[in-house]
Amino acid sequence: MPLVPADVPALRAALLDWYDAHARPLVWRTTGGVRPDPYRVWLSEVMLQQTTTVHAAPYFEAFTARWPTVSDLAAAADAEVMAAWAGLGYYARARNLLACARAVARDHGGVFPDTEAGLLALPGVGPYTAAAVAAIAFGRPANVVDGNVERVMARLFAVGTPLPAAKPELRRLAASLVADDRPGDWAQALMDLGATVCRPGRPLCHACPLTVRCAAFASGTPERWPLKAPKTERPRRHGVAWVLRDGQGRVALVRRPEKGLLGGMLGLPTSDWGPAVAEAPPPAAADWRDAGAVEHVFTHFALTLTVRTGQGRGDFLWSAPDEARTALPTVFRKALERGLAG
Repeated sequence: MPLVPADVPALRAALLDWYDAHARPLVWRTTGGVRPDPYRVWLSEVMLQQTTTVHAAPYFEAFTARWPTVSDLAAAADAEVMAAWAGLGYYARARNLLACARAVARDHGGVFPDTEAGLLALPGVGPYTAAAVAAIAFGRPANVVDGNVERVMARLFAVGTPLPAAKPELRRLAASLVADDRPGDWAQALMDLGATVCRPGRPLCHACPLTVRCAAFASGTPERWPLKAPKTERPRRHGVAWVLRDGQGRVALVRRPEKGLLGGMLGLPTSDWGPAVAEAPPPAAADWRDAGAVEHVFTHFALTLTVRTGQGRGDFLWSAPDEARTALPTVFRKALERGLAG
């Protein structure tokens, strides 16, 4: 097991100096020593789970303009929040977002708990988010470990255990570097280093402030780390999506069940998604025709959706195509575009 270096203060000083000069100007960050708003920190961290900063930034700005406080968000209708979230993916996060906002408003007077333990007790808040908010918003010396931090630790210490088995070891190593001094900046510095310098594949070691202390750099092949276990093939599912339009050109939408994948979101009428292509009854009588297929990748499976189009009527939520584009999750937006083009 890698040992923690004796010169932790020097390592920390080098990275914090680098961060002072090279911190990313992200829309949810504050400058000039101003303590961040816990609501904005929490919201950004939830949005950044499985989402890039570039993709999350406009959603963050739209959410904070529409719901500037956690109490404002708590009072919002579920459908409005789910529609505003459309396109960010991993829609359970949106449901957890509302549950947490309502708990903060109801049980804490609209004020986030200021400790890691208190944050972790909120619905939908896991260890990473609790640590990030505690460190960044409240200056608590919490161990904030995301994928970027794991990569920095794996290279800094040349960890020989492959991911995902290495995760506990990487967390321990990251914890060994946490201190009371500037914990929020330290957490963000590690994340920025991993995102911009200690990148996957081709790290920019010439720009890294930690190369003199980095075991992977000393090996001559830093890109080898983190070691990874062989990937298993993602299973594939198949289904049918129907793009039904009425005489006014509107598109038929449905509200998906609250529980399950894309729960509570608007969607196109669709068959079940299974391991084999199977015929399914259409949602309404129409002269259906094939418009091709679209591909989409979820975390645990890949999906092929056959798209069929037709004109008809029925008990649906009818929407103009432009409105549907903004309200639908990405997988259904792809199917809608294919149907409209066909």
